[in-house]
Amino acid sequence: MVVYPLKPLFWVASSREDLRCFPAKVRREVGFALFRAQQGGKHPNARPLKGFGGAGVLEIITNFDRSTYRSVYTIRFPDAVYVLHAFQKKARSGKATPRAELERIRTRLRRALLHHAEWSRPEGTQQ
Repeated sequence: MVVYPLKPLFWVASSREDLRCFPAKVRREVGFALFRAQQGGKHPNARPLKGFGGAGVLEIITNFDRSTYRSVYTIRFPDAVYVLHAFQKKARSGKATPRAELERIRTRLRRALLHHAEWSRPEGTQQ
């Protein structure tokens, strides 16, 4: 069996604290999905988030106790995983992700892009 090193996991803004507020069952499922992403794999329930151009931004939707929890992360980078957002869906109707949450994800994705450019730049090089 070949063991590959795990990709580092970065938390953007309040995503880690938000996830910590979820029920334990939801945290375990999201944690396993993130672990699979760090290994270079994909959780069976992970799916591309619509509106983000392909499979680079994924979401895990977990239903628990009549509530829906969503966690969004990106695998756009070959050497890192970024958790962009974790929230409880409050809308009573429809499956669509609320516009405010999508905008928050876009903003955090931009922050992840900037962080990754800085983090992955070789030491001693100037921008």
